[in-house]
Amino acid sequence: MKLPIYLDYQATTPVDPRVLDAMLPYFRDQFGNAASRSHAFGWQAEEAVENAREEIAKLIGASAKEIVFTSGSTEAINLAIKGVAEMYGSKGKHIITCMAEHKAVLDVCKHLEKQGFEVTYLRPDRTGRTTAADVEAALRPDTILVSIMWANNEVGTINDVRGIGALCHARDVLFFTDGTQAVGKIPVDVEADHVDMTCISAHKIYGPKGAGALYVRRRNPRVRLVAQMDGGGHERGFRSGTLNVPGIVGLGKAAAICREELASEAKRAIGLRDRLEQRIRSELDHVHLNGNAEHRLPNCLNLSFSYVEGESLLMGIGDVAVSSGSACTSASLEPSHVLRSMDVGDDLAHSSIRFGIGRFTTEEQVDFAANQTIEAVRRLRQMSPLYEMVQEGIDLSTVKWQAEH
Repeated sequence: MKLPIYLDYQATTPVDPRVLDAMLPYFRDQFGNAASRSHAFGWQAEEAVENAREEIAKLIGASAKEIVFTSGSTEAINLAIKGVAEMYGSKGKHIITCMAEHKAVLDVCKHLEKQGFEVTYLRPDRTGRTTAADVEAALRPDTILVSIMWANNEVGTINDVRGIGALCHARDVLFFTDGTQAVGKIPVDVEADHVDMTCISAHKIYGPKGAGALYVRRRNPRVRLVAQMDGGGHERGFRSGTLNVPGIVGLGKAAAICREELASEAKRAIGLRDRLEQRIRSELDHVHLNGNAEHRLPNCLNLSFSYVEGESLLMGIGDVAVSSGSACTSASLEPSHVLRSMDVGDDLAHSSIRFGIGRFTTEEQVDFAANQTIEAVRRLRQMSPLYEMVQEGIDLSTVKWQAEH
C-alpha cells in the first residue's frame, strides 16, 4: 500500500485510465476545432463532442440537445442562476436557496442581491436536509427560481429533489439543483425528478478538471437563459468559446462508465463507508455522524470527534488525505458554513472530518485510515482535560468555569 492514501473523493477524483485513453487521441491526431465545419478535422471533433453529449444525457435522463458544455460546475451554476435572473427578472425578483449550498451558489446569490434581487436562505434540518415543505413555506408570487442542491458536498445529505421539483412545476417556478456530487453516484432522472437545470463536473466522476456541463430543460417548461459569455454563439448561444474537445470526450467517457457501473459502485462504496464508520465507532466513544443516516451519498462519511480539534487531528493522520470542517485553509477560525447551518455546535464542527470513498479505494486503505484515526483521537484526548472530566462522569454543562481577571 502506497502512502499517503487518498480519501477526499468529494474534492476531486483521479482520472480513470479508461477516460484518459479515450481523451489522448484528441490532443494529437484528432486535434480539430469542433466549430470548423469545412474539413475532416473539424467533423471528427464535432462528432466526438456530440457522442459525449449523448452519453451525459443518457446518464441523467435528458436529451442530448439539453446539454450545454461548460468549464465545470461553477461556470454552469453562474450560467443557470444569473441566466435565469436576467431572463425572468421582469417577472419577479425573488430566489430561494439554502444556507448549506456550495459557495458557488451562495456567492452568485450574494451577487444578485446587489443587483436588486431578494434571496431567501432556508435553514436545513439538523441532518442537513431540505424538503418540499421548507420550500413551499418560502414561496411567494414573485419567486422565479429555487436553487437547492441534490446532495451536499460536505456531509453527503441528499435533499428531497423530486418533491421540490414537483412543487416548483406545480407553482410555475424554475428549479435548479446543483448535481455536482449526485450525478454518477446516485440515480438521477431529470424528467422523473422534475428538474429544470442541473450541473455536472467531470473531475468529480473520474474525468478531467476543467470540463463540465449544464442541463437546460427544453420543454414543459422551455427554460430560457441569458448567456454569461458572448462571442461566436457556440453551444446554441448559451456559452461561447472554443470547445475543450479532449475534456468533453473525457467527460462523456466518464459519464458512460458511471451509467454502466453505478449500482455496483454504490454498493461497494457503501460497504467501505460502513466498514470505516463501524471500525471507528467500535474503538472510540463520543463520535457523531454529521448528515442524514438514511438519505445520504454512498461514498461520503462526515464524523465529529468530541474533545479533539480538527486541525490537530488532520495533522495526526498525515498519511490519510481527508478534509476538515474547521476552516484550516481560511484566515478566519469560523467552522464550516454547512455544519453551522445544521446547528452543529462550534466545538463539534471544529472536530469534524470528511472521509470520501472512491472507485480506487481499497479495504486495506479503509482499515489503515480507521486505525490512524483511532490512534490520533486517543492520543489527542489523553491531552484533553475536558475528556478526562467527562470520563469521570462530570457534566460539563454544569461546570462553573472561573472567569479570567
